[in-house]
Amino acid sequence: MKRFSIRAKLTLLYTLLSTIIVCIILGILFSLGEQQILTNAKHTLEERVSSSLKEIHINDGKVKFDSELMELEDGVYLSVYNQYKELLYGRIPYGFSNDSPLENGYIREITSNHTRYYVMDISTPLNENEVLYVRGILSLSKTESTFYNVLRLALILLPLFILLTAVIGYFMAKKALSPVYQITNTVQSIQKEKDLSRRIHLGNGKDEIYHLANTFDELLDQVEDSIKREQQFTSDVSHELRTPLSVISMQCDALLDTDNLDETIREKLLVIHKKTRILTNMLSQLLLLSRADQGREKLHMERLNFTELCEMAIEECQLYAKEKNISITHEIEENIQIYGDQTLLIRLWMNLLNNALQYGKENGHIHVSLTSHDGYIYGSVEDDGCGIHEKDLPYIWNRFYQADSARSNSESSGLGLSMVKWIIEVHHGVIHVESTLHKGTKFFFEISQKNEIF
Repeated sequence: MKRFSIRAKLTLLYTLLSTIIVCIILGILFSLGEQQILTNAKHTLEERVSSSLKEIHINDGKVKFDSELMELEDGVYLSVYNQYKELLYGRIPYGFSNDSPLENGYIREITSNHTRYYVMDISTPLNENEVLYVRGILSLSKTESTFYNVLRLALILLPLFILLTAVIGYFMAKKALSPVYQITNTVQSIQKEKDLSRRIHLGNGKDEIYHLANTFDELLDQVEDSIKREQQFTSDVSHELRTPLSVISMQCDALLDTDNLDETIREKLLVIHKKTRILTNMLSQLLLLSRADQGREKLHMERLNFTELCEMAIEECQLYAKEKNISITHEIEENIQIYGDQTLLIRLWMNLLNNALQYGKENGHIHVSLTSHDGYIYGSVEDDGCGIHEKDLPYIWNRFYQADSARSNSESSGLGLSMVKWIIEVHHGVIHVESTLHKGTKFFFEISQKNEIF
């Protein structure tokens, strides 16, 4: 039952339990009912035979019978015999074998022609030497037929009862679990829309489900508050560090412009200047992501030539590519139009290309592709560098994540791919990665043009 939903499990359990209870009750009722029917049959037979004596009139040795003896009342056949077992009056059931002896005063069961009967004889004196016997015969088969008809009807109605129970149980389970579905849908919506301000708001209740919903809401309050404080802290730190880093960068530029600067000091200043530039770029990206998380980053959407942005980014990266002896080839479709933020889209290409250059091998190769088809833009950047281990692929989009020592790079901030993923998502697209360790990595994305507003 692991594959069934809780609603289905509850319905099945409720139906099974109800069916078992009903079957037990029916079994008990029919068992007791059958005994009661036999007891009532004996009582009816005894009463009818006893009362029949009033319908026999004896006067001076002569016997006169009332016509009521011939009537079939309560299914009892009455007949009168002399002591020699000669039938004097009355009727017997068709097919009943009349060879059973006359026995006074008690009920016995006789089977004749595959039919069960209750038979009772009562004697009454005719004169000093003769005795009359009144025999009552009651067919058990006919008596029990009503009982078995009821039993068959119950067996026919039992599946209908099971079906009705299942339907009622299903809707009862659905009603009982509706708060659970509300909780699930709300949490899924929060996860999908990444809106931590939403709450379940199930209302006031005293059962466990309402308590669970309130606990979720309290947890979401804490998580939202924690994330807001973290975002604010990141934003504040990034903003505060930009000024001292700018001062350090300007001081390095000023010192490097000095003609009589010692070469050893110049080399150290170049290292400081380079690291400052890396930190400045990292803070810029971190501040942008922080503003995006808080919903404060405004996009400047406009109609753009995506082909030109891609070519510009490739041209800008050519110098760094030559330093590493990496060749960049491309297959770019002309005049692909997109509605987006120019700054972000340029940063998208730059981050993907810089990532490929940083982790590409010496004398390696990078291939860039950009095409459009059926209202979608398809782009990719592929390198033949060190690659990414399969276990690290799900985490490369996390901020500051470094896959392993082979891909660790002192010039990498660990924010580039996080930035790429966010840029793709705000432009209504998706991005994927394929990588083989020591063979290379391919990033490919898809952006819909159906949301364009030209």
